[in-house]
Amino acid sequence: MYKKTVLILLLFLFWQTDNVEASSSYVVIDAHSGRVLEGSNEQTKLPIASLTKVWTALTVLDAVSLDEEITISEKAATQEGSSLYLKAGEVWTVNSLLHGLLLQSGNDAAYALAEYTGGSIEGFVQMMNEKIRLSGMEHANFTNPSGLHDDNHYASALDMANMLRFALKNEDFRKIASAKSFIPKERNVHWRNKHKLLHYSEEAIAGKTGYTKRAGRTLVTYFKEGQKEVIIVTLNNSNDWKTHTELAEKIFSNYEFVKVVEKGKYSLFNKEVIEVKQDYFLLINETEKKQLQNVLHIPRNKRQDSSYLWNVYINNDLALKFNVKKIK
Repeated sequence: MYKKTVLILLLFLFWQTDNVEASSSYVVIDAHSGRVLEGSNEQTKLPIASLTKVWTALTVLDAVSLDEEITISEKAATQEGSSLYLKAGEVWTVNSLLHGLLLQSGNDAAYALAEYTGGSIEGFVQMMNEKIRLSGMEHANFTNPSGLHDDNHYASALDMANMLRFALKNEDFRKIASAKSFIPKERNVHWRNKHKLLHYSEEAIAGKTGYTKRAGRTLVTYFKEGQKEVIIVTLNNSNDWKTHTELAEKIFSNYEFVKVVEKGKYSLFNKEVIEVKQDYFLLINETEKKQLQNVLHIPRNKRQDSSYLWNVYINNDLALKFNVKKIK
C-alpha cells in the first residue's frame, strides 16, 4: 500500500512539473528573417491575453484609413477589462482608437474598431483568422479582438513573434506601437505606453503587454541595436521585463549581423545566369558562421520565367529562402 501511494504521488508530481513547463513559453527571433534564435515551447498553443491587439491593429490598418471616424456603440462602451472609458455616442478617429488600443490596451477601443472594420465582431474575427492563415501561421486562432480568455483563443510564442514582425512592416502600425505617449484630439487625456521598457531602454522600440488570470503575464518586444533587430515573446512569465532585457542583451552580445548572400549576377555550371537583386543578412553567432551553406534548387521546368530557389542553411537547418530569376 505504501509503495503504491509513493508511486501515485511521484506520478502526480511529474505531471505537475510537465504541466507547469508546458504552460509557459518564450522565443527570440531575428526580426529580418523570422529565424528562431532561442526558445522553449515556442510552438505550444497558449492564451496570449492583450497581445492579441497587435493583430487587431494590423487587421484594422489593412482595411480602413486612420482619419475615418467611428461612433462608439453601447456594446463597445461596456466591454469588461482594461478600458479607455469610451462613452456610447462619442465619435473617435481610427487613429486615436488605435493609439488607445496599443498604448493603453483598451478593450472598448478593440471592440469599437472591430465592429466598424468587420461590420460585426464575428465578421472582424473572421478577418483576423483569415489573415493568420494567409500569413502561414498554424498555431494561432482568435475568437475576439481584445484577448479576453476563451479556450479557442490562443497563439504560440513563435506565431505571436511573427505577428509583430509582419505588423512592423506597416509604417502606421510601427509609428503607433513605438509611441511613448499620445494625447487624443477627442479628449484631454495623456496616454502613456504601458510597455515600460520603451521608456527605460534605448533598444526597446515597440511592443505590447498583456495579462489575464488564465494567461498570466504576456509580453512582446521589438528590440533594435544598430542593424541587429530581434523580437522577443514571453507567455506566462511573471518576471517578463527582466527576461526580455536579459535575452536582448544576450543576443546582441553573441550575434552579428552578417551578409549571407550578396546581390549580383551568378553564372551556373550549365551557362545559365541568375540575378540576386538585393543583399541578404542574418543574425548569426561565431559557431554558425562555420555552418553556413548556400544551396540553389534548379527547377525542372525550363521556361524562361521559371524561378530558382536559393536556400541558406545553418547546421543543415533552413534559415532563409528566396526566389531568383534566370536572366540568361
